[in-house]
Amino acid sequence: LGTDTGGSIRQPASLCGVVGLKPTYGLVSRYGLVAFASSLDQIGPITRDVQDAAMVLNAIAGHDVMDSTSVKREIPDYSKALVDDVRGLKIGVPQELMVEGVEMKVRDSVNQAIELLVSLGAFCEETSLPYLEHSLSAYYIIAPAEASANLARYDGVKYGHRARGSRNVREMYKKTRSEGFGAEVKRRIMLGTYALSAGYYEAYYGQAQKVRTLIVNDFRQAFQKYDVLVSPTSPTVAFKIGEKVDNPLQMYLSDVCTIPVNLAGIPAISVPCGTSDGLPIGLQIIGRAFDEETILRVAYTFEQHFGFNQSPPLTNPGVQLSEDQKSQVQMSGEGRRR
Repeated sequence: LGTDTGGSIRQPASLCGVVGLKPTYGLVSRYGLVAFASSLDQIGPITRDVQDAAMVLNAIAGHDVMDSTSVKREIPDYSKALVDDVRGLKIGVPQELMVEGVEMKVRDSVNQAIELLVSLGAFCEETSLPYLEHSLSAYYIIAPAEASANLARYDGVKYGHRARGSRNVREMYKKTRSEGFGAEVKRRIMLGTYALSAGYYEAYYGQAQKVRTLIVNDFRQAFQKYDVLVSPTSPTVAFKIGEKVDNPLQMYLSDVCTIPVNLAGIPAISVPCGTSDGLPIGLQIIGRAFDEETILRVAYTFEQHFGFNQSPPLTNPGVQLSEDQKSQVQMSGEGRRR
C-alpha cells in the first residue's frame, strides 16, 4: 500500500514498471495514516498487475466510522470490471498533461498505447482542460499549508520523536523539530506556515482553493464527454538517486501529470506502457469519481494486449551484482512466478 498525495502511488509504480492505483478520495479509509495533506491524501495499492490491484481494492475499500472523510456507499466487486473490451469507450487526451517537459520516448510510448486502445475499438481525441496548467502552483500552496497544520502536533510532547538534553520546553520544541524532520519536510512546513500567516492567507491559500475549484470543474466538464482521460504518469523515466536533490523546483515538476487528479479527488491508475533505455514508462488512466471500474477495465484491456511482462528484470543492466546477489534475485523471481 502507498499514500498518494500528489502522485506517490502512481509515480513509483510508473518508474518501477508495476501498477499503481489511486482511488477516489473517500473510498478507502485514512484512519491510522500519518496525515500530510488531509484533503489530498488517499491510500491505494501498488501491485504487479491490474488484477491484483482490483483484488486489493476489494479488500480495502469501504466506509469507516473512524474516518470522517470516508464515504458511505455500496462497494462493487472490482474484479468483475476486469473485462477485455474497450469498444465504444470515449478517451480524452488533455493537451495540458502532454507538456513540454515530457520526454520524447515517454510521449511516443503513451501515443502508441493510445493507438493500441483505438485499434481495440475505443474512440480517442485530444482535448483541453485549461486550468490544469495551474495545478502545480495551487498544489504547492495547499499541500504545504495542510502539512504545516498536520505536522504541528509533532512537537515532542505527545507525538513522535523527542529531543534529549533540553533545558526548557521552548528548546525541546526547537531541537525536536530540527532533529525529527528532514530538509524537504521543513521546507514544506515553512512554505505552508507562510501561506497561512496573517496578511497572506487569502492571497495564497484562498486563491489556491479557488483554482482548485476551477480544476474540479474542468474535469467534471471533460467527463460529460469522455469515459476516461489518459496521459503519461511521469514526464520522465526514473532519474538517478540524488539527481534532483539540489533543485526542488525541478523535483516538483515531476508531479505535473499526477497532481491534478489529487486536487480533483478522482481516481487514476498507472500501468506500464513501454521502456526508455531499459527504464519503465507508465500510462495514466483517469476516471470519474467512484468509477474505479471503468479505469480498471481500460487498464486491464490494455495490459492484456500490450504484452505485459509480469517478471521484468529486477536490476539495471549497468549494475554489477555479486554471485550471491544474483542467486537472491533469481530465487525471488521464482517465488513470484509460483
